[in-house]
Order: sequence, then C-alpha cells, then structure tokens
Amino acid sequence: MSQPKLLLIGRNGQVGWELARTLAPLGRLICLTREELDLTDLESVRRTVRQVGPDVIVNAAAYTRVDQAECERELAFLVNARAPAVLAEIARQLGSLLIHYSTDYVFDGQSSAAYVEDSPPAPLNVYGESKLAGEQAIQATGARYLILRTSWIYATHGRNFLLMVLRAARDGRPLRIVNDQVGVPTWSRMIAEATAAITAGRLKCDEAADSDNNGIYHLCAAGQTSWFGFAVAILEECIRQLERRGADSRVYEKALASASPITTPEYPTAAQRPAFSVLCPNKLRSRFRLALPPWREQLRLAVEEINVYQHL
Repeated sequence: MSQPKLLLIGRNGQVGWELARTLAPLGRLICLTREELDLTDLESVRRTVRQVGPDVIVNAAAYTRVDQAECERELAFLVNARAPAVLAEIARQLGSLLIHYSTDYVFDGQSSAAYVEDSPPAPLNVYGESKLAGEQAIQATGARYLILRTSWIYATHGRNFLLMVLRAARDGRPLRIVNDQVGVPTWSRMIAEATAAITAGRLKCDEAADSDNNGIYHLCAAGQTSWFGFAVAILEECIRQLERRGADSRVYEKALASASPITTPEYPTAAQRPAFSVLCPNKLRSRFRLALPPWREQLRLAVEEINVYQHL
C-alpha cells in the first residue's frame, strides 16, 4: 500500500511550522509557504491542489490581523472564507480529508460558561466573521472535513504574545496588559501534535467510518486566564527557570513588579474582542480520546524550549 500524501498549506505560520514536523511521519508530506501558494489567488489554489492530489489537506494559512481586518474586510473574507471553500470543494472532488483551523473569536463573549461546539456563534469583528464564514462554507460543500477551533495561539518563534512580553521585559518597557478579557492560551506545538494524532487515526478509517467524525471540535489547553494573567505567568515561569539554573532573573523580576492590569477601554483597538472566549474541549476528548495539557503546563514547556535554544 502506498504512503498517504499530505498537503500542508501555510508552512511558515505559527502552527504550520510545527505541523511540518508532526505530520512528516504520517506519509509523504508536501509543505507550501505563502510564497508558494497564495490563498488570494483562487485559480492557483485550484490548480496546485489538484496537481498534488493529496489524501489529506491541512490548511494552516489564514488572515490573522484582527484589527487590520476592520479595514480589509474583502481580503480577510477572501483568505478565511472563499479560499477554504475552494479547498473543501477540491477535497470533495478528490475524496480527500480537509483539516482547517478556526477561532474562539466566532463567539461574542457574553457567555458565563465555556463555549461548546454548538454554542450559537456571534462574532464581534470582521476577523471572527470571516472565520465563521469559512466554517460554514466548508460544511456546505459536503467534503470530509475537520474544523479545529483554537484560541490565543502562541509559539516560540515569530510574532505572538509570549515573545512580545519577553521582548518588552528585556527592553525595560512597561507592561500594561488587559485584564478583563478571558480565554485559553494554547501553544502551537500542542495544536500540531494533537492534529497529527487525529490525522493518524483518521487515515486508518475507511471513508464511511471516517465521515462520522466530520465536524467542528474545540482544540485548546485546559483552564483559563486573562491576558494580564498570561503575562504574569510568562514572567513567573521565566524567573523560576532562570533561578533554577542559577542565572540572573532580575530583568524579569523588575518587569513583573512593574506590570499593571488595565481594562479594555484603556487599550482601545480597531476590532472589538470578546470579554470571555473560553472553549470547552470535551467533544474532542470524548470522540478522539485526546486532551491537551493545562495552559500553565504548556507554557512551562514552551519557556523551557526558549531557554534552551534562545538563551533567555
């Protein structure tokens, strides 16, 4: 039996970078960067994906500039809704499985309990609207699909909240962080590892049985915190690890002592964010017997990696 062929779109993104490693053992993996496959060129998407003829398409590419999307609505919908619809239609024609990522920002934040997959979506911003439209477009094609909603993604490379906090601490810049938006920080490494585990299981299923698992799943860490709580935890973890190694942690101690919580109105942005966007991952656990570690444990592992490779 020939190896399955997997196509990863968005190779250089936070999740895509990790997926390139975790998906490689599952078969013949073709990785495409934004430069190699631009989702704004739908004809190129159709042509390229058909030429590859993959058994699994993993779309880790997205328009993620939440505030800029407010003035780039057409572009956000092109990348986050129209392109995924094209991918899903090609997947249906090829009999392939499409794995696509969505966001906690499809919800309005008015809930007092963690959102489940069937909670009514009501995005507050263009980014959330575009991601919801992508979900709906994929579902409408009749393709085999898996939509993984995740939240507050960070990584040990690129541009994200974790590295922003560390850079601010090293530069001596004051940290004034919003404390009234609550969600679930999730490390891109864990998302990629979970995706690979799910994909491996679905490759072993026949098409009929596999289709029973189609749907939306919440893929995130356990627990919840605010952005300020996340920033405090980052600094505390850096201090703990540096002290354990006998290294100088005063830069991070100073940043922690001076960090201050603020309210959303004190940090105005173009796009409105949900005040509460905690996702409940129970469906993923019950269907795939898969659960991500608590967010503090994920953070500990990520900071350890930065310590080893980037020498905090």
